[in-house]
This record gives sequence, structure tokens and C-alpha cells, in this order.
Amino acid sequence: MRRRPLSLVQDDLVDYEKAMERMADLVGRRQRDECSDTLWLLSHPRVYTVGRRTDESHLPDPAHGIPVVSTGRGGQLTYHGPGQLVGYLIVKLGEGEGIVDYVREVELRIVGALGALGVPAERRDTPPGSELLTGVWTSETGRKIASIGMRQSRGVTSHGFALNVDGDLTPWGWAVACGMPEVDMTSVGREAPAAAEMDRVRAAVAEAFEAG
Repeated sequence: MRRRPLSLVQDDLVDYEKAMERMADLVGRRQRDECSDTLWLLSHPRVYTVGRRTDESHLPDPAHGIPVVSTGRGGQLTYHGPGQLVGYLIVKLGEGEGIVDYVREVELRIVGALGALGVPAERRDTPPGSELLTGVWTSETGRKIASIGMRQSRGVTSHGFALNVDGDLTPWGWAVACGMPEVDMTSVGREAPAAAEMDRVRAAVAEAFEAG
């Protein structure tokens, strides 16, 4: 894996749509070379976000009262909420490097962070004709612990990953996550309770992404 140092920005709870505005500004600045490659770590209040390919039947029952927001990233439905670590990656890709290449790198870096926390994890290749298996799964229990949805514009990436740390997993069951009805979403707290401290997870993720 190539060296790719990132500038680290950290916030606590940020409204999703306000975060999108700030992310768009960071992308524009990176396209103009006004800032360096950046990892922005934060969390969101409860919200479902849906990618361009999300099937209407996968949406949650509105009775649960959680907003559903359309987004320009790849991937399908994802849930965000307190206790989840979101990482937005604003990175200028290298010559001949595509978004799929970078997503593979993101998966491997998250696997490294989870390994440092004592949660063995893995990325998966997608069998022909199957739903994309983008993201990170636990090696021992086969559950999905991190979702990834990204895009690129003029050579700069945006959006990123959502790693479940110690939040309520119930809302994942109110919709079809990632286009996979049978997926079992998990968290660091479910797999390794002693490691589920947000500050500790943030530090492990920042180190894995060479961000500081």
C-alpha cells in the first residue's frame, strides 16, 4: 500500500446536511490545491442516507421518525447515528488511480485499525452477479462492521466510511442495509466490548490512515 499522509480534522456530532456543505467546500479547495488530502472524523445524529441505486423497498418505515436523505455517493442505504465513527476522505487520486482502487485501500486501512483494536476483520471480493460487498466484515463472526460509499469528482474523492463503534444497532434492522437483506450489522462494542471507546477507536483509525 502506498504512503498517503492525510491532514486530520475532528468533530463530534455534526448534522448530516451541514457536513455535506462543508465536505463540498473541502473538495473544491482540494481540486484547486488550496488544501492537502484530508480525513474528517465525526458522527451524525440519527439519519438514513441512500445512494443512487437504493431500491425503494429497502427504505425504513417512516413511523420510526428517522430522516432519509438522498446523497451523491456510491453504495446503497446506510444508517448513521451517535456511537458511529464517520470518516470523510477528501483525497486527490494519483495518475491512473481510480475510485475503486482507493476504496480497496480504504477497506484495508480500516481492517488494520480494527486489528489494532483486537477485532480481526477482512474485506471481501464480490462474486459475479452479486450485490457489491464493499465494506469491512469481522473475520470470526462474519458480520459487517463498516460501510463504505464514495465518489470522485475531477480526481478528488468525497464521502467515505462509517464504522460502528458503540451505538444502538437497532435502526439497521428497520431498513435493508447496503442492499443486503440478510446482512448482520455489528459494532466494535458487540465484538470486543473493552475496545469500544470512541477516543481509542478514533486514534486507531487516524493512525491507520496516516492522519495527523
